[in-house]
Amino acid sequence: MSKLCCSWSFASNHTSDPDGRLIIIWQHPSTVNLLHQTRQTLTCEVAIPGNRPFIYIAVYAGNTRTERCDMWVELLNVYQALSLHLSPWMLGGDFNEITHHSEHSLREVNTVTPQMTEFIDCIRQIGVHDLRFQGPQYTWSNHQPEMPIAKKLDRQLVNSQFIAYYPNSTSYFLPSLTSDHTPCLTDLYHQLPVSGTKPFRFYNYLTKHPQFYQLVTEAWNEAGSMAVKLINLLLQAVQVPALETPTEDLFHEERDLLQRWLFIQTIEESYFRQKSRVNWLHEGDQNTTYFFQDFLNQNELQLHKILPAIFGGVHL
Repeated sequence: MSKLCCSWSFASNHTSDPDGRLIIIWQHPSTVNLLHQTRQTLTCEVAIPGNRPFIYIAVYAGNTRTERCDMWVELLNVYQALSLHLSPWMLGGDFNEITHHSEHSLREVNTVTPQMTEFIDCIRQIGVHDLRFQGPQYTWSNHQPEMPIAKKLDRQLVNSQFIAYYPNSTSYFLPSLTSDHTPCLTDLYHQLPVSGTKPFRFYNYLTKHPQFYQLVTEAWNEAGSMAVKLINLLLQAVQVPALETPTEDLFHEERDLLQRWLFIQTIEESYFRQKSRVNWLHEGDQNTTYFFQDFLNQNELQLHKILPAIFGGVHL
């Protein structure tokens, strides 16, 4: 971590778990004070200059019901020991459990199980609820087109005191790309929309245009390092509806685009390796950001040619 994030600080739960399932990184002037750790949780106090400090508990729940039951008890103990009912605090991560059968994509799952009830009881006792969020309904998928399954396993939970100090805070569940979980980005100072404004939306019907893939393919050939960004946009455009409405066709399309994304990413690394003439880049480092800066001006000029090619020549 010190090599990857040389100007950042970090804390992990390696003392409680050899694999270090949870890692928190931060940068000055913000500070993080580690308070408690277990195999499934990492509790800390976060201080951002000019703002009220708050408690954050990162979660990575186990796969078995027994492990999760242990975590529910751990959370209750921490809640009582730190008197969290008096402080703003946030709880987020992979809970490996849903709260209702509607958070499961299969219609056959139509009852509230004892495991769900245990999770709900824990949430109620520690006084937290889902933070306002945007993004797909489900946050995990099995990426298996033969039997597509998606669930809402990841969430960001807060108490009423947190909302009182950070009323505009919002979470965004982003496309999963290569992972089976969607990453969550939380904005503590999100500018809420004013009445009458409309949010930006990407309309999926654009991908149905007969020239869409042809123009994107042509752009790949001209784009050089921009190709990864283009395939990235395509992959995201498929992953969001795949998580909203999991179907065999969408999962097949996602798998195909993911393979293309990995292939293009490998090509991009090769491209920057040749252009940079730097010998210390080992195969698989994926460290293209440094070299991208060297060619930013040329790529920006290319971008001005590419975007009109994609959008200017398509008439809907």
